[in-house]
Amino acid sequence: MTATTYSEVWNLDALFPGGSQSEEFEQFLVQTEETIKRFEAKVNNWVPANAAGDTEHLQELLHDLEESAKKLAQAGAFTGCLLAQNTKDKKAYSLDSKITSLGAAFQTALGSLDNHLTMIDDETWLEIVDSEPLKELRFVLTESREKAKEKLSKEEEALISTLEVDGYHSWGQLYDLIVSKIKVPFVEDGEEKQLSVGQTFNKFSNPDRNVRASIFNQWEQVWGSQADLLAKTLNHLAGFRLSVYQKRGWDDVLKEPLSINRMQKVTLDTMWTVISEHKQKLVKYLERKAKLLGIEKLSWFDLDAPYGKTESKVTYQEGAQFIEQNFAQFGDKLALFTKHAFRDQWIEAEDRPGKAPGGFCTDFPVNEQSRIFMTYSGTPSNVSTLAHELGHAFHSYAMRDVPYLNCNYAMNVAETASTFAEMIVADAAVKNAKDEQEKLVLLDDKIQRTVALLMNIHARFLFESSFYEERKLGTVSSDRISELMLAAQKEAYCDALEEYHPLFWASKLHFFITDVPFYNFPYTFGYLFSLGIYARALEEGKGYEEKYIALLRDTASMTVEELAQKHLQVDLTQKDFWEKAVGLCLADIDEFLQLTDNK
Repeated sequence: MTATTYSEVWNLDALFPGGSQSEEFEQFLVQTEETIKRFEAKVNNWVPANAAGDTEHLQELLHDLEESAKKLAQAGAFTGCLLAQNTKDKKAYSLDSKITSLGAAFQTALGSLDNHLTMIDDETWLEIVDSEPLKELRFVLTESREKAKEKLSKEEEALISTLEVDGYHSWGQLYDLIVSKIKVPFVEDGEEKQLSVGQTFNKFSNPDRNVRASIFNQWEQVWGSQADLLAKTLNHLAGFRLSVYQKRGWDDVLKEPLSINRMQKVTLDTMWTVISEHKQKLVKYLERKAKLLGIEKLSWFDLDAPYGKTESKVTYQEGAQFIEQNFAQFGDKLALFTKHAFRDQWIEAEDRPGKAPGGFCTDFPVNEQSRIFMTYSGTPSNVSTLAHELGHAFHSYAMRDVPYLNCNYAMNVAETASTFAEMIVADAAVKNAKDEQEKLVLLDDKIQRTVALLMNIHARFLFESSFYEERKLGTVSSDRISELMLAAQKEAYCDALEEYHPLFWASKLHFFITDVPFYNFPYTFGYLFSLGIYARALEEGKGYEEKYIALLRDTASMTVEELAQKHLQVDLTQKDFWEKAVGLCLADIDEFLQLTDNK
């Protein structure tokens, strides 16, 4: 029986035919604008009576809110895909700006609604959210109401949303534009090629150290040439954010990201404390890796280097088949969903010029579909990334019949499903290795992700924390930003590297994203949280899938501490859970050290 051949190019025409020139999409944007205006008018015309009768008005408003949110998310996802597949699509940039304006209008209306909710007294409010059908929305509605109490007046918040369009969000869009024009020269087979940022990044996993060192040197030069412009961009993003925080009376830059991620600061502090207490085992891995590579100390460009001399590549078809087979070992629903995603061309994986760097999964709520973006070059890491993004898509699928207002899960739990899926594939790859050499290669690839999530992400968190403190005092120069990054990397990696990447702040999109602040610690949280879930799945076997889906369905309707208590019976504010999760990571390192002891 011949295996199915899957396309490496996604199908966007199934959503809106014609790409950025789609007339259907233009019409959809018109409809989206009309829907938002209708919602806005109803909000502005509603004066809460502070009585049980407000329930009916609120229910009607929430219907329009849901329709507006779905259409806006659909539009944003489509333009995001267009820009990712072709960074030179000028029409897509124009559409993206239009959607940013629509988003600002929607946020203004949303702010007005939240402000109205604060006008309802506590006793009446409890009656409203305890009534059907609003009862299942109690958490998100109360959350919105409480957040509104901490913000400025309706008029001031509306002004902020308006100014964000040509200020805050525009700086983020400028970064995307700068990156789209960056080319990195690289000589291959005697011919000089101009690589995109995404293609260049894949070279850091090249087995030849000379190639990695050469590409890193070019990488540093290219980002260095843009450093002043990117520093200005980063300063303005942070400055806008800090000004808003100051006006609201928020003195802790972590207040908003923690609130968005529905987690307590004590949980975050406990997580980082446990990680820091166990970093010496990671340092031992880095030291062993250096020895195996025949060098004194690893440099930044060695962190993604594969162990051994293997040149084996995994084709896209082989990677897809491997993912399908191993997802099936966990549960039938995950396996069937994955086959559907491959068959219906939800995935853009082709390795070609002009694509944006990195990978993502985005949802199209109107169609109840997802799309996955990455650049697949045949490495084991690519297979893991593909599994990771499919995990994101499955999370959305699991919540397809949950009320849309209960689907806005935060980034920290968003990374849980993706990392869980990645773990299934990474573990299977190690267990199915044909010999010890291949096992070491795959084990090393798995440990690289642990190092990235416990050290690299920690460096990002430390950097942003220190950068924001300095930005409060005024503009920070590009040289100083690089100094802060270098200090953060040395601390996070326990000074275990020979050479670092001071310009990492310039090359990493996450620092310039305007949707959410501190786009770093949720990755580490999701990774370790998923390990706890994964350990439970291994204990209970294939029957755990239904419990797993039940957990995913709750991810946007309670705090992470409540989620963990309900579905895992653990307290995230205490060290125990984090100790066990980090212990699973360290077990891989112990095995690697043991297998390479005499090499």
